[in-house]
Amino acid sequence: MSIEIAKAYFKKFDMDTRILEFEVSSATVELAAQAVGCEPARIAKTLSFMVEEQPILILTAGDAKIDNSKYKAMFHKKAKMMTPEELETYVGHAIGGVCPFGIPENVAVYLDKSLTRFETVFPACGSSNSAIELTISELEKYSNFTEWVDVCKNWEA
Repeated sequence: MSIEIAKAYFKKFDMDTRILEFEVSSATVELAAQAVGCEPARIAKTLSFMVEEQPILILTAGDAKIDNSKYKAMFHKKAKMMTPEELETYVGHAIGGVCPFGIPENVAVYLDKSLTRFETVFPACGSSNSAIELTISELEKYSNFTEWVDVCKNWEA
């Protein structure tokens, strides 16, 4: 179960006790916001793509949408989301619990600038009923991100 992978990952940093597990589903932005008790925009959703044969994850604010032209300018490819099978094979987490914690080293992680307007955000932790509250600097540290990107729309104030 991939929540166990995320727990083991955070245990290395004595942070596993900060993982929140809910009695209800947090598999969508709306459900996660209800479970956590925050606005949907503060949910750090993890989107998964294949760029050539390279799996990548992009964490975005809950209210942001991928802007295809920005994505193509950044990655030089049309956005192609991973299938559920590819997700489990390449990342090790299933839809609803995808996160950048405890993933294989060959998976590149990007953080979208839509997240920078918040002090803390809530990414999933490997299951469809979990999350962890992280500051932006903690998100940078624990996601082992490659770089900040600007590939989203519909979130600017």
